[in-house]
Amino acid sequence: MYINLPNCLTLSRIIVIPILAVLVMIHCPLTDFLACILFIFAGITDYLDGKLARAWQQLSDLGRMMDPIADKLLVGVLLIVMAGYDRLPYGGLIPAMIILAREILVSGLREFLASSQIGLPVTQLSKWKTTLQMIALGFLLAGDTSANMLGISWFPVSMIGAVLLWISAILTMITGWEYIQTGLRFVSKS
Repeated sequence: MYINLPNCLTLSRIIVIPILAVLVMIHCPLTDFLACILFIFAGITDYLDGKLARAWQQLSDLGRMMDPIADKLLVGVLLIVMAGYDRLPYGGLIPAMIILAREILVSGLREFLASSQIGLPVTQLSKWKTTLQMIALGFLLAGDTSANMLGISWFPVSMIGAVLLWISAILTMITGWEYIQTGLRFVSKS
């Protein structure tokens, strides 16, 4: 069964990506705020799709395949658009490059190991990394313009987003190294 609510929630994350990209490109207080709200919606769907699929016993190959792809597309496109429009403050381009490089590396490693029937399970630290990335991106999407619009200009939204992005980049390097070690162990045995 491919058409079910969990799969629709996963696919909705992919559908909102171009809308989010346009909102980031426009970059005014209202569009920054709307981008943050839409991104929060995407984050909620990320949480709900797997939870509902398990609860309703609607697990599918499509869902297992599309869930990580939707997450990587969402994060990757937003980081690229935000970098391209100079929306990554406090040296945020560096953690963005680390995050994108790790995602490409791990995807390639998963593909290589899959050809040998070896899985690369998601670790708990990787889940924390993803959660921090999502929170960081929400803050960066909202930016200080949203804080000004809401009358809380004293709240350092961009700085919080940048700090969280740096922390998630550190976790990204740690989890990336763990995955590389797993791959190297397999290669050395064969």
